[in-house]
Amino acid sequence: MDMEARARDDHHDALRLWLRMLTCTQLVEQRVRGQLRAQFDTTLPRFDLMAQLERAPEGLKMNELSRRMMVTGGNVTGITDQLEAEKMVQRVPVEGDRRALLIRLTPAGRKAFAEMAEAHERWIIDALSGLSEREVKSLHTLLGKVKQRINSPESITP
Repeated sequence: MDMEARARDDHHDALRLWLRMLTCTQLVEQRVRGQLRAQFDTTLPRFDLMAQLERAPEGLKMNELSRRMMVTGGNVTGITDQLEAEKMVQRVPVEGDRRALLIRLTPAGRKAFAEMAEAHERWIIDALSGLSEREVKSLHTLLGKVKQRINSPESITP
């Protein structure tokens, strides 16, 4: 049963919309996870870690990777160990800080990530192909309003 199935007719439209957005997100994520596994024998967390490193060619410290990915340091360490064993990333000492290491993509890691990112883009385009270009832009704009409202000082905070 997906999240949207929890909605009832007497629920507020906003709640029903939230459940539909959550369901769509989960369905797309499931498809991406399956495609990453089938085509690249990798996982979404590994893809996400490599994506963060692609955006930071100089490398990132483990705690920064953990913060950006919103996972524990232990998770990042485990993924980094796997990717390092496969020669996809390397640990590089930080000049002036003997305890710190930067994690960087290797040339092989950059190449592998570029292939995965290209396929990932195609999967997302396919997932949203039921919408016209205008509908995609409109939905993007509307979700931007939601994001802006949530991030505004007037928004209800916990």
